[in-house]
Amino acid sequence: MARDNIIWGIVHIYSSYNNTIIHITDITGTESIAVTSGGQVVKSDRMESSPTAAMVAAKKAAEIAYDKGINAIHVKIKAPGGHNGPNNPGSGAQAAIRALSRMGLRIGIIEDVTPMPHDGCRKKGGKRGRRV
Repeated sequence: MARDNIIWGIVHIYSSYNNTIIHITDITGTESIAVTSGGQVVKSDRMESSPTAAMVAAKKAAEIAYDKGINAIHVKIKAPGGHNGPNNPGSGAQAAIRALSRMGLRIGIIEDVTPMPHDGCRKKGGKRGRRV
């Protein structure tokens, strides 16, 4: 089997509980190729973070990348993280990856790049924590 010419790109998926942003770059990560988000493809604000919006946004970004010659991708998933944000990505991340693979893009590495705190600022909530 003859291997066709594989051109790699990186897909940065930022998935919070409020939105999903899909950003495709070249292999160096410096040249932007496509940027889409859940907010671009749905009308209501509450639907921005839904898996359906993420799938449509990923499909849109994959078509742009395919036109520019990218046919294989590495995926970097990012949740808000930090010292106050949640460390697990929203519901759109998994749906976005599934949509990208359905579009015919070959997937290499799937990596989690959520920022983790290593003892920086004091966490919010006061001396006795968050009282519910």
